[in-house]
Amino acid sequence: MSRYQKYWIAYTTIARKEILRFSRIWVQTVIPPVITMALYFIIFGNLIGQRIGEMDGMKYIDFIMPGLIMMAIITNSYANVVSSFYGAKFSRHIEEMLVSPIPNIVILMGFLTGGIARGLTVGLAVTGVSLFFTEISVEYPFIVLSIALLTALLFSLAGLINGVYAKSFDDISIIPTFVLTPLTYLGGIFYSIQLLPEFWQNFSLINPILYMINSFRFGFLGISDINIWLAFSVILVFIIVLFIICMMLLNRGTGIRE
Repeated sequence: MSRYQKYWIAYTTIARKEILRFSRIWVQTVIPPVITMALYFIIFGNLIGQRIGEMDGMKYIDFIMPGLIMMAIITNSYANVVSSFYGAKFSRHIEEMLVSPIPNIVILMGFLTGGIARGLTVGLAVTGVSLFFTEISVEYPFIVLSIALLTALLFSLAGLINGVYAKSFDDISIIPTFVLTPLTYLGGIFYSIQLLPEFWQNFSLINPILYMINSFRFGFLGISDINIWLAFSVILVFIIVLFIICMMLLNRGTGIRE
């Protein structure tokens, strides 16, 4: 057996473990976010949306639909990796992985696969729920799929960084509560930044989630407040930076050997 075959076996083993980890308890990992998004559709889409009318020439419920799907992808891909990696630290079996003859990049890709799988699974489930409230039209399927995949990858990387530095179970909820949630809600899910004064429009541009939500919305509806190629560039830059940081942390054993 060649070295690369051994690496492939190691990767598939870790990835399978990560996927089974959330799929076996789907009632806790998939159903709750789907119910939450259904409530958003009912309250913001149907009830409040009827009073708002249109947003950027679209029915309000159609306008917020891509953002709600993206929010589910972001939160679940992040949550899966941060909880899984910290759990591996807590049970101390991450040390066995790091001292094994497996490159750290293989370990990283295994964890990332689990995060991406959960993010896309929940995103697909929320998309199915949205069919009960609105008719989905996909203008650019490639953009929808690529943005969903890249976003799930980006926040899986971010979740791993949080998991590396977390020293208790409380620490894995600090970033989602005080950073991720505000950035997501201010990322243009429920409104177009064109409604904001010029200063706040420009200020909103420093929020990376704005680029993900708008490019995802462009894939569905063909409308966006952000240039689509700029959005792709921003997402790819963040992925590259976070990937490098993750590899550095694993190579140094940060949060594990200390």
